[in-house]
Amino acid sequence: MAISLLFSTISASTWTSSPAINTLLRAFLDMPMLDSLSILIHLTFFILFVFFISARRIFTCIGRVSAIKEDSSNGNSIPMQHGNDGGVQNIEIGMRFKASVFCCFYVLFLQVLVLGFDGVSLIRDGIDGKIKDLSLLYLSVAQGLAWFILSFSALHCKFKALVKFPLLLRIWWCVSFVICLCTLYVDGKGLFIDGSEHLNSHIPANFAATPALAFLCFVAIRGVTGIKMCRNSDLQEPLLVEEEPDCVKVTPYNKASLFSLVTLSWMNPILSLGAKRPLELRDVPLLAPKDRSKTNYKVLNSNWEKLRAENPSKKPSLAWAIFKSFWKEAACNAVFAGLNTVVSYVGPYMISYFVDYLVGIETFHHEGYVLAGIFFIAKLVETITTRQWYLGVDILGMHVRSALTAMVYRKGLRLSSSARQSHTSGEIVNYMAVDVQRVGDYSWYLHDIWMLPLQIILALVILYKNVGIASVATLIATIISIVVTVPLAKMQEEYQDKLMGAKDERMRKTSECLRNMRILKLQAWEDRYRVKLEEMRNVEFKWLRKALYSQAFITFIFWGSPIFVSAVTFGTSILLGGQLTAGGVLSALATFRILQEPLRNFPDLVSMMAQTKVSLDRISGFLQEEELQEDATIVLPQGLTDMAVEINDGEFCWDPSSPRPTLSGIQMKVEKGMCVAVCGMVGAGKSSFLSCILGEIPKISGEVRVSGSAAYVSQSAWIQSGNIEENILFGSPMDKLKYKNVIHACSLNKDLELFSHGDQTIIGDRGINLSGGQKQRVQLARALYQDADIYLLDDPFSAVDAHTGSELFKEYILTALATKTVIFVTHQVEFLPAANLILVLKGGRIIQAGKYEDLLQAGTDFNTLVSAHHEAIEAMDIHTHSSEDSDENVPLGGSVIFSKKCDSFGNNIDSLAKDVQESASVSDQKAIKEKKKAKHLRKKQLVQEEERERGKVSMKVYLSYMAAAYKGLLIPLIILAQMSFQLLQIASNWWMAWANPQTKGDQPKTSNMVLLVVYMALAFGSSCFIFIRAVLVAMFGLEAAQKVFLKMLTSVFRAPMSFFDSTPAGRILNRVSVDQSVVDLDIPFRLGGFASTTIQLIGIVGVMTTVTWQVLLLVVPMAIACLWMQKYYMASSRELVRIVGIQKSPIIQLFGESIAGAATIRGFGQEKRFMKRNLYLLDCFARPFFSSMAAIEWLCLRMELLSTFVFAFCMTLLVSFPHGSIDPSMAGLAVTYGLNLNARLSRWILSFCKLENKIISIERIHQYCQIPGEAPPIIENSRPPSLWPENGTIELIDLKVRYMESLPMVLHGISCKFPGRKKIGIVGRTGSGKSTLVQALFRLIEPAGGRIIIDNIDISTIGLHDLRGRLSIIPQDPTLFEGTIRCNLDPLEEHSDHDVWQALDKSQLGNIIRQKEQKLDTPVLENGDNWSVGQRQLVSLGRALLKQARIMVLDEATASVDTATDNLIQKIIRTEFKECTVCTIAHRIPTVIDSDLVLVLSDGQVAEFDTPARLLEDKSSMFLKLVLEYSSRSSGKPDF
Repeated sequence: MAISLLFSTISASTWTSSPAINTLLRAFLDMPMLDSLSILIHLTFFILFVFFISARRIFTCIGRVSAIKEDSSNGNSIPMQHGNDGGVQNIEIGMRFKASVFCCFYVLFLQVLVLGFDGVSLIRDGIDGKIKDLSLLYLSVAQGLAWFILSFSALHCKFKALVKFPLLLRIWWCVSFVICLCTLYVDGKGLFIDGSEHLNSHIPANFAATPALAFLCFVAIRGVTGIKMCRNSDLQEPLLVEEEPDCVKVTPYNKASLFSLVTLSWMNPILSLGAKRPLELRDVPLLAPKDRSKTNYKVLNSNWEKLRAENPSKKPSLAWAIFKSFWKEAACNAVFAGLNTVVSYVGPYMISYFVDYLVGIETFHHEGYVLAGIFFIAKLVETITTRQWYLGVDILGMHVRSALTAMVYRKGLRLSSSARQSHTSGEIVNYMAVDVQRVGDYSWYLHDIWMLPLQIILALVILYKNVGIASVATLIATIISIVVTVPLAKMQEEYQDKLMGAKDERMRKTSECLRNMRILKLQAWEDRYRVKLEEMRNVEFKWLRKALYSQAFITFIFWGSPIFVSAVTFGTSILLGGQLTAGGVLSALATFRILQEPLRNFPDLVSMMAQTKVSLDRISGFLQEEELQEDATIVLPQGLTDMAVEINDGEFCWDPSSPRPTLSGIQMKVEKGMCVAVCGMVGAGKSSFLSCILGEIPKISGEVRVSGSAAYVSQSAWIQSGNIEENILFGSPMDKLKYKNVIHACSLNKDLELFSHGDQTIIGDRGINLSGGQKQRVQLARALYQDADIYLLDDPFSAVDAHTGSELFKEYILTALATKTVIFVTHQVEFLPAANLILVLKGGRIIQAGKYEDLLQAGTDFNTLVSAHHEAIEAMDIHTHSSEDSDENVPLGGSVIFSKKCDSFGNNIDSLAKDVQESASVSDQKAIKEKKKAKHLRKKQLVQEEERERGKVSMKVYLSYMAAAYKGLLIPLIILAQMSFQLLQIASNWWMAWANPQTKGDQPKTSNMVLLVVYMALAFGSSCFIFIRAVLVAMFGLEAAQKVFLKMLTSVFRAPMSFFDSTPAGRILNRVSVDQSVVDLDIPFRLGGFASTTIQLIGIVGVMTTVTWQVLLLVVPMAIACLWMQKYYMASSRELVRIVGIQKSPIIQLFGESIAGAATIRGFGQEKRFMKRNLYLLDCFARPFFSSMAAIEWLCLRMELLSTFVFAFCMTLLVSFPHGSIDPSMAGLAVTYGLNLNARLSRWILSFCKLENKIISIERIHQYCQIPGEAPPIIENSRPPSLWPENGTIELIDLKVRYMESLPMVLHGISCKFPGRKKIGIVGRTGSGKSTLVQALFRLIEPAGGRIIIDNIDISTIGLHDLRGRLSIIPQDPTLFEGTIRCNLDPLEEHSDHDVWQALDKSQLGNIIRQKEQKLDTPVLENGDNWSVGQRQLVSLGRALLKQARIMVLDEATASVDTATDNLIQKIIRTEFKECTVCTIAHRIPTVIDSDLVLVLSDGQVAEFDTPARLLEDKSSMFLKLVLEYSSRSSGKPDF
């Protein structure tokens, strides 16, 4: 044998060198093995101790020298400060520390006594002339020296004020206790056999030291010294305040020592903190600079760009770019993986020698102990390398994920319009949430590709030694096992691909539904869209079922493949006439068991490669999409030219494939400081015109030059979640004076006073808790604060009332932006005279350009717009003035109308203005006082931080999940199948070990045929049970996942509107995508895995204790230690995983927001800031993720070290038994299973911890399954008549409304009656409660008091769908859903095509749709982006026309259309809805002036309610004031 040869060579060479050394070595080698081991261990620890002390001294000296150099170079010295913070510190010494030091000195005292006794005995023997046995002193000297160091090291902790004992000290204590136990066992056995002859001085000393050593071992496991440091409290307080905002510590991993890296003890501080209290994000240290997102993003991005530049015609490989960026990390990791693989085969290789030794074939002295030592060292190296390998893999995955997410985000900000159309925001979020995650996870499988061949080669070498030429059959069987999976893997890839596609579709629709939940509820469509989502989920579920069942089949094949390989190998060996022995068979079985892991992982590897390839292709395709043209605009620095904006022969088109350009023949020059107005009919191309200046719309030809910085205000307000101040500052530093001026210019002062938290009020998702006008003004404030050179404003005054609009125009455009270049789109004709230049657009061309008077004289299209406006004013005038005024037949054109209006209104303005102002100011002050009172009532913001559970995951969560599928009936069946598998597998291995001869030449116990048949029956029987288990787990997982999803979906769709107002969509999407994916694909297998690992572990311990029951002496304390460590670890891990889950939502939220507001972000040139924000959020996510991963490895390392010691103990016991006292075959079987102990134990703990970490997804989904729902859709015993409401009378009785319990009232006791079939106008300032009244009518908000009665039915007594289905609304924010025009008008498919066409014609869209190729199937993109805002508003009108409800509500329905279209819509409403009650909320007074009744609201109260004529006669009327404001600004000579 190689080992005996090596040992004898060392002995021979050493013994010939020196007689003195020869004597010492002989004495040492003749000592009992346990004494020799004890001496070696103590000396090793002593050397390590000296090494660490020396190293520390050297590093300290080097540090001091470099510090002195630095000081001398800086020219000033820094005085050293003693203590952590320079404060006075008191040290409290606890009882535990005192007891620990006492125990150390007590053991030292015992060792000194023994040494003294042995020394005296030796001297006496010398005097008597007996032979001096110096070896007696070896052990005493070694232990005395050890305990001298241990005692004073423990005492030294007091002077260092250490909270924890040094790790080396703790390990030394534990090892000493293990040696003590082993010695006790050997001595006890010796005394039992030999009696008092065995007695010596060490035995009583050992017995006396045991209690002290047991206590020290307990202290070592805990590690805490019991020393407490108390700082002076007044010194400590400010320090805590400074540390509060966020963590400033960098992870100790960054500068950890080699020992700390190997033992992962750098994790101790955070785990120790987590054990005391629940961790928060601020407790988690920052990542090292090399691990941060920015570093990794820069590396990957530069490699990706290099690949793209090298060969532009060829598609670059994203996989190659990733490899080039991170190959060094992967290579370093590969070293650990390779070493781990090689070392793992040492055990199987040595088993046959071990069985030979037990049979009695001993080739050299102490061979058994040497073999046990080799087994132990191999296991130790395997344990350490596994943990380093796994941690490295996690870090590599984290780097790849961070870098890829940043690249996807950056691309999302740069996408061109055509590319944006082919990727919805839901898809882009999926690239980040799912695909990037999958590519990062592939790092786990990275080394399997080359390790599998290496493992097979090593296995074949061992098998060749044991079964000879039959190993060729092993190779063939292994290849067959692998080849069989190729078609299965292809099938898996296809299923995964289809599954991802279906998930994308579902996520896209979910995202859209969440965005537009308000309209779904108003129209009572939520059930229809929920059913649509369920149908999409069913498609996804179909592919999920196929994927999981095919996975179950693959699991069966690969649990069965080692059994198949072993049966083929043994069968071939027997058929070829080879002689199998117990040792050879056990060695082969151990090899198969190791080979089982890579073979079992091979389907995962193939499946993961397939999934990763799909994800890489998807991401790569996205990263190669077309970006915005860099040459779309030429940006010139300030001062080079007098022109601010210049367009020459510009031709632009949103869709490059379209034959008609969106804009053509654009020729324009705008000088600096000019104010340019852009007007035209709906769909004329006004917004596209601003987009061409921003460079958003693809340029076909021409040139756009822009001089200076730009600020852009979009037509549909884009508001970020955050507070109002953050939205206005938009990344700029705070300048108080400038900020105050901006607030004033945007008329936001009063709004901020009304908000309970002022400008610190948190805005809900997409600005949900702001009115349309407030959103628009926050946008305007954001633009103004940026102090840009050019302002591009897209219809900024449409969403505000007449008074606010006039104020804004005066304060914002004419005052604040007086020196700036302003280009604004508007439908308000009254603002046009103030412009230096007016552009009139039609069909994408500038058909007129000039000043107001010039254009009026020129006639044509501009005249049409102005005439329409004055038609509306005429209507108002009829009510305001005497009949002679109204009877004058003035032609509808030109300045005549204008002069008339000036005359007629001029007098009124002068005479009435004063009265009106006085009454208004009093009411305003009163309102502000009331609101300030209410401010004290409200302490909570609308949007709260995301909720997370704390502490242990409730057992209810597990039980609710298990009961979700078939009421939990499958769980016992799964456990039974796994137990049957385990029992049959142990039986098959036992059969092979028992039936084969122990050495060559012995007689076998049965014939070869019986041997093979019984083995195959047992082996294949066990694989059948694995197949049953795999199928049952898949069935369970599918059923539970579907039930959980449907329950959550129903709960979310039944949630009241307040839930969506206060919950960012990112949080819901996170649960519906990431958490649901975990429930679909992860949790069932984690549960199954945990059950199987538990049963395997019980099987291993069972086999080992059957052979050597003494193992139980260590297994029980080991199990207790494991459970304690697991509990200690879980306290931190659980919270870290929860923090990880919460930190994911802001990333998704920012993604969604940034993609929606990409045009605004680019318009302000803020891409870099948003990129930085994204990188910061990625690091906030990576911090707890990294700590969570490292914590798992910390736990596994300690578990495996414990099990390695148990295994070593078992080995030592087996070799210390006298030959023949145990069956060598059974001992070999115990070792075969024992080799697997540490892997199984760490797998068991890991599977439990990962299960608990993953079950948090169920916990998070569970939160959203219990949202309090709104009222039922239908109340069967309280349904209104089928024709209700026939008359349409609405009665409000003392109506009080608030948005949430904690918020102040918005409507204060409104009482009034809207007669049936009348037109009711509802007016009031921005924020007066108009939209809230509509929400109360539709029961989006339930009243806090009072009632609403429609046609004698209290609406709170009927179902919501019965109510909302009978009312009709055209909302303030027009919403279109992705799909077709037809499904947007009639999603419930209740009407014929003829009806739909009629509705389109009436809403002025018929001709536009007829021009499209696909007619009613004309596509509508996400958010209706391919239709103008005005056209979207007309589609909303079409919906109302189709619905034909008796009560119709128009909430700012015509704000986004020009006056001519508005007039047309009003005519349609008058004719089509003449039998209906029409409630119109409008800022345009002409829209409501012809109403039968007008309701004026002020601060949530009824200010006035009467006919317009009567209100206009009352000089103190608020309505009159609003009319006058509108008229004065509309008169052509506004008061600016």
